[in-house]
Amino acid sequence: MLSTFNALLRIARIESGERHAAFVAVDLQQLLRDVVEFYAPLAEERQQSLELGVSASAQVPGDRDLLFQAFANLLDNAIKYTPPQGRITLALSEQADHPCVTVADSGPGIPEQERDNVLRRFYRLEESRALAGNGLGLSLVAAVAKLHDARLRMQDNAPGLRVVMEFTRAGG
Repeated sequence: MLSTFNALLRIARIESGERHAAFVAVDLQQLLRDVVEFYAPLAEERQQSLELGVSASAQVPGDRDLLFQAFANLLDNAIKYTPPQGRITLALSEQADHPCVTVADSGPGIPEQERDNVLRRFYRLEESRALAGNGLGLSLVAAVAKLHDARLRMQDNAPGLRVVMEFTRAGG
């Protein structure tokens, strides 16, 4: 219950914009390396392939801790829902002069008609109710994306899910 309360409090603080004052230049390439390093043992334990793909280097103005948490939430979900022998990729690229971070997996994905719903607090797909979680992870990701003026998109990865966070502000 305490972790749920803390997650709600964190989302409220993010949405209030109070963390904007803590923005610094964040090296996305290093941040993603750190997230992958943190989650690699869990993916290996679950017999999943976890790869980092970097085709660009980028800095964005932001809160490093919040960005780490957002990408960690996405990677945690990918590991949770991807079956053994599945593939998970975290990638940094540049599209139209904007840095993009993509988390893609070979799990069951999220039906297109549910993609907006899963960004709401406490919303969980019926098939995920038996797994650990409180339905706040993707709400936090959406709040962090909004705080950083990033566009969040969910796409079919055929099979699986691809989540793209496209930053609109580069530099630092």
